[in-house]
Amino acid sequence: MSRDRYDPLQMSLHWLMALLIFSAFGLIWYFNSLELGPQTFKLKFQIIAWHKWAGISVMFLLILRLAWRLGRGAPAPLPNQPAWQLKAAASIHHLLYLLMFALPCIGWLMSSAKGYSVVLFGEWPLPDLVGKNAELGETLATIHYYLGYTLLALVVLHAAAAIKHHLIDRDATLSRMLPWGR
Repeated sequence: MSRDRYDPLQMSLHWLMALLIFSAFGLIWYFNSLELGPQTFKLKFQIIAWHKWAGISVMFLLILRLAWRLGRGAPAPLPNQPAWQLKAAASIHHLLYLLMFALPCIGWLMSSAKGYSVVLFGEWPLPDLVGKNAELGETLATIHYYLGYTLLALVVLHAAAAIKHHLIDRDATLSRMLPWGR
């Protein structure tokens, strides 16, 4: 890997995971906008399945991404970055990784507790992680909700920082993660 850029697999995983995360939000927002009725029941069931697929896929891709990063490393920070920005970036990355793992796990636990199995891509049933428990399911739903919006806020902050580096600082922070970057 070039010392100043991420490699093609790291870039691909980054952008695929970003797409899946935004898709999961779009799907759940659409799901919540639909009234439950005879015409929407099947559609809502499919949308929530797609939401689960996106989340579980992010979790598995994260494992691959972290394993690859451990083996390949990442580019060194750009020179002349203020120490507070380096610390903030590292903290946000660690929180993003934590939430990209925890959020799907909590969603999976929630589905199990509510009595709805997760069937990945409609083909592979994943084991229920806990027995059916309505109270636990509601608690996990609340946690999932708030952690989801925490993840969204961190993703927006991450993107805003990358855009700030590109447009204001005019450095290579963003281009290092773009396939067509210099």
